Amino acid sequence: MDHPAYHGPISKQRCEELLGKKGRDGTYLIRDSETIQGALCLCVYKKKVVYTYRILQTHTGNFTLQASTGVEEKFFKTLKELIRHYKKKNQGLATHLCRSLKRKTLPDQPLQRAEPVVPNEDNDYENVDCSGDYVVVLPD
Repeated sequence: MDHPAYHGPISKQRCEELLGKKGRDGTYLIRDSETIQGALCLCVYKKKVVYTYRILQTHTGNFTLQASTGVEEKFFKTLKELIRHYKKKNQGLATHLCRSLKRKTLPDQPLQRAEPVVPNEDNDYENVDCSGDYVVVLPD
């Protein structure tokens, strides 16, 4: 994820701390969802409250934001397009996006999206060297 407002796998609590320190309405950041694998959260600050909106990516690669009930679902080719759209007023968010809270990273360490470790269900072997020949296992 290459967006200056993307903070990676930070917790909701850490997100609220970061936005609360800034304390300006319309300040936002993007983080990984803690509950839905592969989803992102757009978190925006307004009047000492952090509002969280889920960003989903479709199978075609487009991004959509789950806003308030009754707001028409819109699709965007890039995350930057989505952000640009929600910087406009009256788009279904608690407040429009004004300024991003940029992440702080060391120059030599780009932020990587956390990928959960998922065991391969097709392979229940441990420490198997898969670089060589195949082994055929016959039934008893």
